[in-house]
Amino acid sequence: MPFVVVHMWEGRSTESKRALTKAITEAMVEHAGASPDALHVVIQEYPPENWARSGVLGADRQPAVGGPEGPVPAGGRR
Repeated sequence: MPFVVVHMWEGRSTESKRALTKAITEAMVEHAGASPDALHVVIQEYPPENWARSGVLGADRQPAVGGPEGPVPAGGRR
C-alpha cells in the first residue's frame, strides 16, 4: 500500500489538487509499479505563517508570480 504525502502551502483549487493527485498516481503506477487501487495520496496544506524557509516565514516572503506556492527559490524549483 504505497502512501504519498504532499506538503504545500494552502490556496490551490480543487481542480489543481485533482490534477496533481492524478499525475502522482500515474507516476507511481509507471515508475514504482503501484496499483492505483492501493495507492493513497494525501495533501497536507499549511498557511504561509506556519511554514518557514531559511528562517523567514512564508507570510513574510514576497509572493511568487503565478500562485500561492510562494517565491521560486534559486534554481527555479520549489
